[in-house]
Amino acid sequence: MIGVMVEVPGEPAPLRHYFAVGWEDRAKAEWVAVDHAFSIGPVAASPVGGLEPVHAIAELTPAIVKSMGLKPGQVQAFGWKRPRRWLGG
Repeated sequence: MIGVMVEVPGEPAPLRHYFAVGWEDRAKAEWVAVDHAFSIGPVAASPVGGLEPVHAIAELTPAIVKSMGLKPGQVQAFGWKRPRRWLGG
């Protein structure tokens, strides 16, 4: 699960948008998430509230990936709310 800080008009600070990315390579997953985030708005250029603009939040287990139906190379956007079903808490 990758978090990308996206600048949203009318918001005082960038908001974190969550993406599940079907790549095992962390760096590739982060870049793919950024590519998808640009369709929402500009990605933050510097840390926000101590969080990097792009960061891996959690590695999805094979069981979670299977239950999500996430295929290799596929991306699922989860929006602004923490996807608790897939990350817990």
